Amino acid sequence: MPTVTIRLFAGAREAAGVGSTQTEASSVAEALDWAMATFGDGFTAVLAASRVWLNGEPALEGAQLSAGDEIAVLPPVSGG
Repeated sequence: MPTVTIRLFAGAREAAGVGSTQTEASSVAEALDWAMATFGDGFTAVLAASRVWLNGEPALEGAQLSAGDEIAVLPPVSGG
């Protein structure tokens, strides 16, 4: 399986306790499943409301991964 980077922003970074990590996964869904199992319920809740991007483009969960790919988890931004 390819090694990919998962970058976490804002609330996702806070929930996971890290800004980025690497894992081996063959699809976006597999990588996100790993992240939910690793980072727990708080991260899972943030992920449910987040946008997920693959190499700078909106990601489909079934998208296949290649070595060096980058997944970004972008929670909604609140303003005021």
